Amino acid sequence: QVQLVESGGGLVQAGASLRLSCAASGLPFSRYTMGWFRQAPEKEREFVAGISWIGGNTYYSDSVKGRFTISRDNAKNTVYLQMNNLKPEDTAVYYCSATSYSVIYSIVWKYDSWGQGTQVTVSS
Repeated sequence: QVQLVESGGGLVQAGASLRLSCAASGLPFSRYTMGWFRQAPEKEREFVAGISWIGGNTYYSDSVKGRFTISRDNAKNTVYLQMNNLKPEDTAVYYCSATSYSVIYSIVWKYDSWGQGTQVTVSS
């Protein structure tokens, strides 16, 4: 059974940094593309960042490019999202996701496993 467990969320002020972690189990992690999505209240879930299992290629949404960095540690079966210069509009529940595709998709239904989410709140 696949399990994705996020951690690292919290309440911070604008301009601060947070690092989210997602520990994966029950899947061949080194052969899975991992993604981070977020969902704000009354909004649809949106893609934030992804990292492929081939070559460690990464892809970011325009709203976080240059501020967020996704990385993975295959030895620890963990994917990270380093978030710098946080803004109030980054406030959302952040979800870790996994897909066996080698391509990084920004589409929710391309990912077949999801974590329970971790809340990130950025105050102004």
